[in-house]
Amino acid sequence: MKKEMSYIDSIHRSGRIWNLSVMVILLLFPVAVSLIFGAVPDMHGLIMGLIATAPMYWAVGVIETFTFIPMLGAGGSYLSFVTGNISNLKLPCAINALEQAGVKANSDEGEVVSTIAIATSSIVTTLIIVVGVLLIVPLSPLLESPVLAPAFAQMLPALFGGLGVVFISRNWKIAIAPVILMLVLFICVPALDSGTVGIMVPVSVLFTLAVSRIMYKKKMLD
Repeated sequence: MKKEMSYIDSIHRSGRIWNLSVMVILLLFPVAVSLIFGAVPDMHGLIMGLIATAPMYWAVGVIETFTFIPMLGAGGSYLSFVTGNISNLKLPCAINALEQAGVKANSDEGEVVSTIAIATSSIVTTLIIVVGVLLIVPLSPLLESPVLAPAFAQMLPALFGGLGVVFISRNWKIAIAPVILMLVLFICVPALDSGTVGIMVPVSVLFTLAVSRIMYKKKMLD
């Protein structure tokens, strides 16, 4: 008699299938463009470009894997890495859902809550994109209005500010070190901007874990 697959095993099976499928589809697009338009890239230039850029993305990929999975759970991680935009959207949605439900990401309940939150976020995002594509032309004069420009510029700070207040208030002592670190880095290193979020979030997480461990050992935490 065939043993019934557990929920977590089915998550891993489906996650591997979808992640590998998406990877193949993404790689097939440039191949299809090259074949259709006869624009085969110069292999020497391609290899040199990969040597210059790929190691950074490999490092970020490894760091993000070890950073995000404990916070998102298995199902949420698979779904997030397929749909993308983790640090800006999927992670805040999952963390907020776990907080509201009062469960941990590594528990069975947290696994379900995180996956549902990320799936809902992905569906809502897709619907908003569809609506945006349909309405972009008639709404362009309104969206490009100088009156609304300051509001659009503050959308992400407002989102993370709201989430930050909730989590910082839970244990403000732990939040001091990473906040100071990020302020110093972004002020002293002008090259750091919104494009470096994928690198800076894991760096901040690892730094926070190290400082929290030291504070815990010194009995500085309540």
